[in-house]
Amino acid sequence: MSFYTKHIFFCNNVRKDGKACCSQLGAKQMYRHAKDKCRDEGMLGEGKIGISESRCLGRCEHGPVAVVYPDNVWYQYIDEDDVDEIIAEHLIGGNAVKRLQIK
Repeated sequence: MSFYTKHIFFCNNVRKDGKACCSQLGAKQMYRHAKDKCRDEGMLGEGKIGISESRCLGRCEHGPVAVVYPDNVWYQYIDEDDVDEIIAEHLIGGNAVKRLQIK
């Protein structure tokens, strides 16, 4: 059994070469929103959901991005509404949000 039922990683990489990166597109704020929301609702921890930030996930052209494991589902999101939908539909409901998915 996994420690988390689902674990989402938000790319928060900062590129030093000046090229576009997730951190320039509000990724830190969206990570913080997801973490705070899930903590406030008692959804974080062992046997529940994990929410972490990461460095470069290598999908800069789609940024900002997040990936859910163990499902290996990649998302591009824009705002808190998108993140809330990923939490409700995928992390809790178990159904990928097709409109936000990237391949």
